[in-house]
Amino acid sequence: MSQAKKRGAIRVPIILSVLALVTLWIAAIAPTGDTTIQINNNLSSGGATEAFRFANIVTSTAFSAWVTFGLTLLAAGLAWWLALTARKASRWLSIGFGVVFVFNILVSLFNGQTMTITALLHGSLSLAVPLIFGSLAGVLSERVGLVNIAIEGQLLAGAFVSAMVATLVQNPWAGLVGALAAGALVSWLLAVFAIRYVVDQIIIGVVLNVLIVGLTNFMFSTFMSASPQLFNSPPRLPAIDIPGLASIPVLGPVFFSQSPIVYLMYLAVAGVWFALYKTRWGLRLRAVGEYPKAADTVGIKVYATRYRSVMIGGALAGLGGAFFTIGQSLAFGKEMTNGAGYIALAALIFGRWNPVYAAFAGLLFGFAENLQYSLSTVGSHLPSDFLLMLPYVLTVVLVAGLVGKVTGPAAAGKAYIKS
Repeated sequence: MSQAKKRGAIRVPIILSVLALVTLWIAAIAPTGDTTIQINNNLSSGGATEAFRFANIVTSTAFSAWVTFGLTLLAAGLAWWLALTARKASRWLSIGFGVVFVFNILVSLFNGQTMTITALLHGSLSLAVPLIFGSLAGVLSERVGLVNIAIEGQLLAGAFVSAMVATLVQNPWAGLVGALAAGALVSWLLAVFAIRYVVDQIIIGVVLNVLIVGLTNFMFSTFMSASPQLFNSPPRLPAIDIPGLASIPVLGPVFFSQSPIVYLMYLAVAGVWFALYKTRWGLRLRAVGEYPKAADTVGIKVYATRYRSVMIGGALAGLGGAFFTIGQSLAFGKEMTNGAGYIALAALIFGRWNPVYAAFAGLLFGFAENLQYSLSTVGSHLPSDFLLMLPYVLTVVLVAGLVGKVTGPAAAGKAYIKS
């Protein structure tokens, strides 16, 4: 076995062992008291009710912590045995370990309080929607060879235009179309400067973010603040219950009683995955992102492919921005995306440039962000500053600690000049 494979084989057991020690520490300092786990919560907004409800579960925080330590220690031992016998640890082992580990932390954090599973999942999905759309924009851009740092600007432009258009027309669907156009326009600017004028892709992405922040802040201060009823009172897209699916216990109200933007997100994730890996267009797109010169040699139009892919991604990011306003019936506010574009980039890397994996990474980051709000609501004993930095700490830990060294598309960030 090569040295690289040996290092990869022991990476998982080392990480699981460290996390098992963390669970031991949590068990040792676990507070006395009980945590109430509420499974259901009436969240359906379209009238559907869950088929049946679960009774609340009351568990001892300390007992749960020690049981979790036993399970995580067993999982770490199994991972070491597999590594020492030259076998690869199953991905499901890591997933199961992660679920148990996170559940233990939640029980400890909600000690003496009620933890509502459905509410946690519902809030996590809502916060993850812009991240997932942003990560899809990054996938489509980087897979074709263009690093998209401007996701933050695309989200913000989508939020601003959707709020203003929906308010002026008093139609949220018009705002949705405006968001698509705004995101595509920002991505077109990115593509023009990066492809045609060969400007450094990182620099132009940062510049576009600053430009969009400045423009939206100016427009907000000049028009929206002065006449909010005229320019900044967007109607909300109606929530829709999918018959049958919305009545599924626990998961139904979370995933199938949602804004149309959420359903568009489901379609976008599936559509981008299918287009990338199951169509000729996707094969050509990935070829341009890996070997543009070879792709050009066989007749693929490199520049046109890059323009189209980047602009489609920008339009999707615009939809993610619209969720901040017409998706949640919120007025536009200065810099309301609050760094979501940069977390979407982290989700993209954590998902290894795969749209499905990136979507799950977005859900994970959305869960971390929602957790800070939930803990603040129940009056957690954790300092408020720690709660605020929780999503960003998780971003650093996951990308640097668990993902490690990953390699994106070979041509990403490299300008292509046709000879």
